[in-house]
Amino acid sequence: MTTAFASSGLEEQRATTDSFMKIENLKKRIDRDRPMTSVTLRMPEDVVDDLKRIAPILGFSGCQPLMRAYIGQCLRQDLERLDNDTITALVSNLKRRGVSKKIIEEALSEVLNG
Repeated sequence: MTTAFASSGLEEQRATTDSFMKIENLKKRIDRDRPMTSVTLRMPEDVVDDLKRIAPILGFSGCQPLMRAYIGQCLRQDLERLDNDTITALVSNLKRRGVSKKIIEEALSEVLNG
């Protein structure tokens, strides 16, 4: 029962830390003055035509801001999935190597709480 409580507390701490980090990252992402770089991308003409057609309907000033939004949205989803998968894989690997659940929880707690 103590282990379940510890795990639950650890999960809450991780959720709080994740939320804080997401908010900080979001603040950085909405900064209009962040540096930009040019990228050349070859795309089928019909896709570009569709992007140009749908951009104003979705409230975008053109196809480039819409493409940035699409890329950013998918990138954030993949980054979150990878972050979660990496931590899960690490914990599983440590358990397979005989590291006790208590030590893993303590280590994660230290990382999350500083």
